[in-house]
Amino acid sequence: MVSLTLLSTALMGLLAAATFLAVAKVGARRTAPGTDASHDRYAVVVGALRDFVRRPVVWAVTFVVVTVGIGAVALLAVGSFGLPEGLSGSLLGVTYAAVGLLVTGFVFLGAYFSARGRGLGNAHGVAAGSFAAGLVFLVLIAVQLLVGVIG
Repeated sequence: MVSLTLLSTALMGLLAAATFLAVAKVGARRTAPGTDASHDRYAVVVGALRDFVRRPVVWAVTFVVVTVGIGAVALLAVGSFGLPEGLSGSLLGVTYAAVGLLVTGFVFLGAYFSARGRGLGNAHGVAAGSFAAGLVFLVLIAVQLLVGVIG
């Protein structure tokens, strides 16, 4: 118990230090918008990723990989492949978590793009998506308290 608490404390300390260093690094190199006419590396990478993600083949391959991956993990969890019982239960929990994250991601992105499609800004879209994802987690907690679907 103590080692888990120490590990958690160390990880949170590293996260806080990394966040501080990242903010300090960004703040030190900040320039006024529009003063640099050349494309920086960030803009080039974002443009390349935008072009890559807008291809339908990427979406199709990603869907097939995610579907087969979740199906394979579920099959390993419920099938009798000689895995220890504890590992099978953990794999089933991973499957539930992956499906839950996918549903929550779809809810978040649906609310985000719905807000953006109505002419609102990025911040409004993120707020709407965060609110919708929070409602999903709130419903999950309520169902867990009433029925006990987890564990």
